[in-house]
Amino acid sequence: MALIVQKYGGTSVGDIERIKNVAVRVKRGLDQGHRMVVVLSAMAGVTNSLIALAQQMSPDPDPRELDVLLTTGEQQSVALFCMAARDLGIPARSLLGFQAAILTDRVFGRARINYIETRRILELLDKGRLVVVAGFQGVDEDTGDITTLGRGGSDTTAVALAAALRADVCEIYTDVEGVFTTDPNVEPKARKLKQVAYEEMLEMASLGAKVLDIRSVALAAKFGVKVHVRSTFSDREGTMVVPEAHIDEKLMVSGVAYTKNEARIKVLDVPDQPGVASRLFAPISQAGIVVDVIIQNTSADGHTDLTFTVPRTDFKRALELVGPVAAEIGAGQVEGDTNIAKVSIIGIGMRNHAGVAAKMFSTLARENINIQTINTSEIKISCIIDEKYTELAVRALHEAFGLAEEVEPSREDLA
Repeated sequence: MALIVQKYGGTSVGDIERIKNVAVRVKRGLDQGHRMVVVLSAMAGVTNSLIALAQQMSPDPDPRELDVLLTTGEQQSVALFCMAARDLGIPARSLLGFQAAILTDRVFGRARINYIETRRILELLDKGRLVVVAGFQGVDEDTGDITTLGRGGSDTTAVALAAALRADVCEIYTDVEGVFTTDPNVEPKARKLKQVAYEEMLEMASLGAKVLDIRSVALAAKFGVKVHVRSTFSDREGTMVVPEAHIDEKLMVSGVAYTKNEARIKVLDVPDQPGVASRLFAPISQAGIVVDVIIQNTSADGHTDLTFTVPRTDFKRALELVGPVAAEIGAGQVEGDTNIAKVSIIGIGMRNHAGVAAKMFSTLARENINIQTINTSEIKISCIIDEKYTELAVRALHEAFGLAEEVEPSREDLA
């Protein structure tokens, strides 16, 4: 008998029939003798509808009240699911974030989980109940205010519960069958991976792969939670997210990721003096804008050019913040570009293989794709390119690194 945490996303509970189907799937696990905690997202489209409703009421909704409104989506899901479960003879109990004691900080709209008091959940499990928890939400441990965890927050809820409860596995059910070598909508030859390392999944999530929220992966890695990504609409095995030690590093590159949510800002003729970069980036940091790639050119005549990227949604605000500071420090023109994309290759096998970067660059060159900036880590290489070449770049790199092919098992694997 295992303790299993399952999470079902918005498409999995998108309508009444799908909610009933999820209840049937959960019952199979219970019939096998497992203890189960189920985490649900809001029904597909509900959160966006609530945001639109708030914006009709106010052009700038109060963050606290917006969180109160948005959490009603998951409240609806868990209540409907428990009704379906009870019709199947399952003694189910729904818990909202505050009832499950998911304690967070007070950053409305993107709160972080500080602690989960598991006493009530464990008591319900000991009574033979199925515990159904509303994802995406928690409660500020100081004030008791309702908080939300941001987009993808139900993944984070599920993994955090699995860690706190010491669950045997956390199953993330979605509308895809697992983690693929790239987006199957761009490259039809994309292949489902049987396993992916925590570190690889972290890079994939941060570089545009939408299968798992990056915070959930970080939690899984920190607490050693076994995560199984699989489809609600299939019984086939999905992808296991596991420690690096379980990964065969013969595979040089595990996947190709991309994101079009990128914008570039370039500050020309920046005085090459101590403290100047700090002054440029301080207001951006204070505004909560995440800066990704940063490149500073070699100094010439005491001046340099500084280029960096931000999420496209933060581009306008970042320009507004950088412009006045650039003028104050005596820098030149500030330029911006939103017609860019980032394409990346990821793989822990890159640590032990030479020539990966050269192969990536030559592949893009053969397609006449110009590389504007490059960013690297031990297990990833990212290139900023013109947005119009994104899909071409993804397909070319996927083919160049043989990602459509199954890797032959080693003798150790067969033993």
